[in-house]
Amino acid sequence: MTRLFDLLYHQVENHPNATAVSSRDASGNWVSYSSQEVVAAAEQAASGLVKAGLNPGDKVAIVAYKNRPEWLIMDFAIQMAGGISIPLYPTISIGEYEYILNEAEVKMAFCGALDLYDKLVAAQKTTPSLGHIFTFDSHPDRPFWKDIFDTDGISALQPIKDSIKGSDLVTIIYTSGTTGNPKGVMLTHANIMFVVLETSNLLLTEAGEKVLSFLPMCHIYERAVSFVYYFKGASVYYCGTYNLSGPDGDLASVKPVAFTTVPRLLEKIYEAIYNKGLALEGAKRNLFFWALSLTDNYEPEQKLSFINGLKWKVADKLIFSKWRAALGGNVRMIVTGAAPCPVKILRVFCGAGINIKEAYGLTETSPTLTGNRMEPGGTLLGTVGYAIDGVDLRIDTSAGDYGEGEGEILAHGPNVMVGYYKKPEVTAEVFREIDGKRWFCTGDIGKFIPGEGGRQFLKITDRKKELLKTSGGKYVAPAPIENRFREDFLVEQIMVVGEKQKFVSALIVPAEEALKNWCEHKGIPWTRIGEMISHPKVLGKYQKIIDGLNPEFSHIEQIKKFKLVPYQWLPVHEDQSESELTPTLKLKRRVIRKKFEKEIAEIYA
Repeated sequence: MTRLFDLLYHQVENHPNATAVSSRDASGNWVSYSSQEVVAAAEQAASGLVKAGLNPGDKVAIVAYKNRPEWLIMDFAIQMAGGISIPLYPTISIGEYEYILNEAEVKMAFCGALDLYDKLVAAQKTTPSLGHIFTFDSHPDRPFWKDIFDTDGISALQPIKDSIKGSDLVTIIYTSGTTGNPKGVMLTHANIMFVVLETSNLLLTEAGEKVLSFLPMCHIYERAVSFVYYFKGASVYYCGTYNLSGPDGDLASVKPVAFTTVPRLLEKIYEAIYNKGLALEGAKRNLFFWALSLTDNYEPEQKLSFINGLKWKVADKLIFSKWRAALGGNVRMIVTGAAPCPVKILRVFCGAGINIKEAYGLTETSPTLTGNRMEPGGTLLGTVGYAIDGVDLRIDTSAGDYGEGEGEILAHGPNVMVGYYKKPEVTAEVFREIDGKRWFCTGDIGKFIPGEGGRQFLKITDRKKELLKTSGGKYVAPAPIENRFREDFLVEQIMVVGEKQKFVSALIVPAEEALKNWCEHKGIPWTRIGEMISHPKVLGKYQKIIDGLNPEFSHIEQIKKFKLVPYQWLPVHEDQSESELTPTLKLKRRVIRKKFEKEIAEIYA
């Protein structure tokens, strides 16, 4: 297999599945496509694209608010027609659509429901190349995606498919970016197929087993994982994040063995668990927090004494088993990526028998570079695992004022991108020739931690561009500080500030529900979050959190002052104001600094 659409025929021949991909219909019922039905739909759509005038190398955009079989089918169809897919985030502005659609010279677009069709039509007015827009949801006044299906030209597809090579461009993914215009990452069939084959043993799923997919497929992380699922013949259930939990949610309905997620969703689950514990009384409350305290020192493959083993069995039977049941009861593993996961979160879930494995990669590397494994000695908490086979990593310690053994992470392998679309100068900036190899400069700072069997586990310490420099000339890495503070149940979000200042400070978004419960427990009348953030006892509580965690950091890294912020930072706002997070939930530090420049000025007044 050298082309991604080869996965279609691989599944039909090796793991034919009656429920290859599924999603809920308008009535909430699961509707499935079999392996053969996916092939048939993709071939008919590809034939229709060619008939509509799509030529090899032409660009086609796909955008939807939630994952769905139609997204995957159109992705395969575009590939078979020789086109190049341009996945779009549904939450970006019309202006960003205009920029991407014009730079990529997109010819056609396929979209999901709600306002996406209207946004694309608005962008079409300034995009001369965009000729056709189709919707995945039937509407009397809009072209339907199945309108392009064609059976007559399927046989004529074969020469086109035969001409496609693994080295051909398959997609251009525009990175969300924390500053400036997005850059189009050019990936080939071979780039992504390498990751699919080399990471298939990391995801412990078997043919026919059920998995959930809810992270956006416009991001290479979930898209590559979906290809792995397809390669292994798993039954993929596509859904959104809004209906995951609860007795009628997708976790309870599907009972998946695996899914992928990002740390922020794990933190939200942990906060919900913690708040339920706070609501308990008497012996039940004590039992809950006793069980939770056991996870404080959890380590993978830990050796327990008879007494400690007994304690864990009691905690598992009475507390942890209920957590697993809330996730459907069958979860074998969860893979987290896209951002650092607090170690406390990993200890809590892994200790409760919910195996979370942290991995690392970038859009530019298709995406996976490293991963923790389920095998003995294959996991080291606090790291992102070790390199997948065929990928070389090195730490460039030659530049930057970092800790011992730390430096920028460089990567070399078959999964590294071709470059940035129409940006040769920017491409040249992120590659270096060392020892006859072309190394990609990730922009992440890290170091190697020795593990069992000679494994070199990678620990990410920060983003190169996110390092701040105090007025005293000292560099501070914000991410480790922020990750540690987010482990506290009262801290929803936090951003460390202090660029060109004498000391480090922080903007903190309180976890509102947890703060309400704390206030109730302390007999403090609750009014609204905007007023509570200036309440002396509330401020005193957050000062206590800071005082408790500051000793874990060097003097220059310690938070000296803070400001509480009354609303959550989001990837999209209903009023279309500039968001504080990227679509992959990374902090837009520039935006946050600008929005809260008054509060930051008050800190340093």
